[in-house]
Amino acid sequence: MNFQIWGLSGSLATEHEHQLNFAQERLWHWLNEFDEACNRFKEDSEISRVNAGAGATVAISATLELALSAALLAREATEGLCDPSVLPALLALGYDVDYDELTRRNDTSIAEPVKGAGASAFDLDRGKHTVTLSPGCQLDLGASAKALAADLIANDVAPTGGVVVEIGGDVAVRGRGPQGLWAIGLSDSLELHGNEPRVAIHDGGIATSSTTTRTWRASGQLVNHIVDPRTGSFAVGPYATATVSASSCVLANAFATASLLWGEDAAYHVAQAGWSGRFVRHDGSVEFVGGWPVDEVSA
Repeated sequence: MNFQIWGLSGSLATEHEHQLNFAQERLWHWLNEFDEACNRFKEDSEISRVNAGAGATVAISATLELALSAALLAREATEGLCDPSVLPALLALGYDVDYDELTRRNDTSIAEPVKGAGASAFDLDRGKHTVTLSPGCQLDLGASAKALAADLIANDVAPTGGVVVEIGGDVAVRGRGPQGLWAIGLSDSLELHGNEPRVAIHDGGIATSSTTTRTWRASGQLVNHIVDPRTGSFAVGPYATATVSASSCVLANAFATASLLWGEDAAYHVAQAGWSGRFVRHDGSVEFVGGWPVDEVSA
């Protein structure tokens, strides 16, 4: 089945037909949970409440605690490049409304870049189920929360058989497909057209990040949503697209995003972590790292 959420396309498939109803129930359960907890464009969401209360200690739900834990994991795994505290930087780039509305603007203004505040700017207390943000710190959990949702849906469905969950280019796979391994299409855009290269996978996650999707015009230039917390500006590295396969969708998403900021060092970092990757340069040339199957499955 196909679905739409947060301005993104998604898909859900199961090994057996009898799994599908349960899989759909878990899909919408988690998507609704994350929408209420992590959607920064909803004034009444939990993350909006937390951001508005910077400097105070705020009690949080189990879902937001999971999302914050995933964001911290992503930050630690990428040596700080996947930093959830980049919301002020995104706002400075003009990303202050949801993406559909943003693209309807002919142009927007860029303010002074804001560097990421870093992990020390907020404290997650798992024992008391609270979070405390330093004054001025604001969080955006969009990337890691989307990947985590895919992982959690897949984990819930996996005991009933194989399943694959895809949300906006983030894919979580558990178990067998109807004919064995799942064949996952790889696209440099947010949509698959049927002629993309495909890679076979059994368990884990695959995620694609790109500087050519989710772009908009600001102060006369084309900017993208991949923020470098070291500078507060958007990604301008040698790669247009990075796809990473890892043990979970959360880690795959983190390394795919960070690869666009690591630039020429991306292959080293991905391989050192034990993952595999596929990088597409702006001229269309493709590079592989860490055991990625060069002979990709044909469509």
